Amino acid sequence: MNILAIESSCDETSAAIFTNGKIASNVIATQLIHSQYGGVVPELASRAHQQHILPVVDKALKDAKVTKNDLDAIAFTKGPGLLGALLVGTSFAKAMALALNIPLIEVNHMQAHVLAHFIDDPKPSFPFLCLTVSGGHTQIVKVTGPLEMEIIGETKDDAVGEAFDKTAKLLDLPYPGGPLIDKYAKLGNSAAFLFPLPEMPGLDFSFSGIKTSILYFLQKQVRENPDFIRDNLHDICASVQYTLIDILLKKLKKAARETGITEIAIAGGVSANSGLRQALSGLGEKLNWNIYIPHFEYCTDNAAMIAIAGYYKYVNNDFCDQTVSPMARMAF
Repeated sequence: MNILAIESSCDETSAAIFTNGKIASNVIATQLIHSQYGGVVPELASRAHQQHILPVVDKALKDAKVTKNDLDAIAFTKGPGLLGALLVGTSFAKAMALALNIPLIEVNHMQAHVLAHFIDDPKPSFPFLCLTVSGGHTQIVKVTGPLEMEIIGETKDDAVGEAFDKTAKLLDLPYPGGPLIDKYAKLGNSAAFLFPLPEMPGLDFSFSGIKTSILYFLQKQVRENPDFIRDNLHDICASVQYTLIDILLKKLKKAARETGITEIAIAGGVSANSGLRQALSGLGEKLNWNIYIPHFEYCTDNAAMIAIAGYYKYVNNDFCDQTVSPMARMAF
């Protein structure tokens, strides 16, 4: 079995080949142009996908040592994501599947992040909880099977990844700023500055308030000392990161207690954050959880996760037809 997978939801153009139960190749083209604008520009992302998709797919096939005629199906990201970016990947997948007369498999991007845990060992046992955290989403997902997932908690406003990125922008750090906050936090004191924690019922999150608190805090301190950010950069990053991680893990701990599930995973771009990875591992040891943390290459957007999701849908005969269209917002 050979499945070509295509991911184009944001600013990564990626293609992967799934062959007989293994990821045989996973090629990612990163768009560097957005750094000069301080964030992803949708129109520029779409154009870059058009430029990258053919060479990326060609390299994925060559790396896996298969030809297009060896393919049994094509999986692609239907959504959620930037509509123009999704349109490039969807159109390419539809055209190639039509030309080769092979099935199409639509994949939910966020479900694929969860299923990235099944690319390599160790794999979580069902049921498990997955904290899925990225620039656009913050969710706690209860997973009872490869295609059986339920969101039991989610952000009601902004995602945690956006809180990292907006803080980085306030600190005048270059895009993408999240990894830089992680880097500088290692050198700072996480107890240097305190920020209020949001009060949200149940298992839901809110990050708009903490973003506002950080903004007002920095404005006040800079008025008193124009060099405040430069003089305290490491401590600011450490304190902000500690607060955001604390918000995430408090809800995850509550979800585990309410469901009785001790198989715990994280996924999504923010799962690459070293502070989150360390804090979750420590909490897991304390509470006797089995913790699953994806390899760095499978945290950010990649086609390998689309391929593994596509595989589970393939064996379930869950295909779509040529009328399929991408969706910027997509139900889980």
